[in-house]
Amino acid sequence: MDSDDFRGLEEAIGYHFRNQELLVCSLTHSSFAHEKNLECKNNGANPALSHYEQMEFLGDAVVDLVIGHLLMNKFPEAPEGDLSRLRARLVNINQLSRLAKELGLDRWVRLGKGEENTGGRNKSSILSDIYEAVCAAVYLDGGFAAAFDLIRGHFQKILDTADLELIEQDFKTQLQEMVQADFKKTPKYRLVSESGPDHEKTFEIEVVINSRLTARGSGKSKKEAEQDAAQNALAIMKNLAKIE
Repeated sequence: MDSDDFRGLEEAIGYHFRNQELLVCSLTHSSFAHEKNLECKNNGANPALSHYEQMEFLGDAVVDLVIGHLLMNKFPEAPEGDLSRLRARLVNINQLSRLAKELGLDRWVRLGKGEENTGGRNKSSILSDIYEAVCAAVYLDGGFAAAFDLIRGHFQKILDTADLELIEQDFKTQLQEMVQADFKKTPKYRLVSESGPDHEKTFEIEVVINSRLTARGSGKSKKEAEQDAAQNALAIMKNLAKIE
């Protein structure tokens, strides 16, 4: 690809790469790499790296470090436990996948035919991984200061509204109270699927309400996925209430 091909993406991300091979690798799914028998030379990382999985591993740590630093600055008196829980609320598979879509990464990710045909371009697990891989690419290309500025810019609106009260939010409890009040029943949760290696699994959970209304959520743990499903179900119920 010509360097001009990525100009629009770099503008959207907010960073211009010196080594665009890093950006290419961060956008390459393993299915594409295996189909094409690719090898990405990424200037400092594993020279045999052909897709984004190792970069996602690094990017996960970089994003956590940046957001942890920013939360410490915003809440200097908060205890470590509260900061950890708040960071988990702000940095999760759903938030990162939303950022990826806002930046247009879903249009640039390189997928194999099978993954493309099964909707991989819209999978939260892939999009969140791509976002973290891109952050790692920026870190490898420009250092921590560049990655810090990039992530701070992407999360600025989220951080502006961040409040320690967020750690008290429990969407499962809220949903249970609403469902019991409306239907005299409790929501039922079931595991729909789990994917990824043992150290980096993604879980999809479905919640069923009154045997009819359903909503799904995903996360890096079953608890996170259940909370996401409950939050999505609450949004559906509130919208239905408005219509009625």
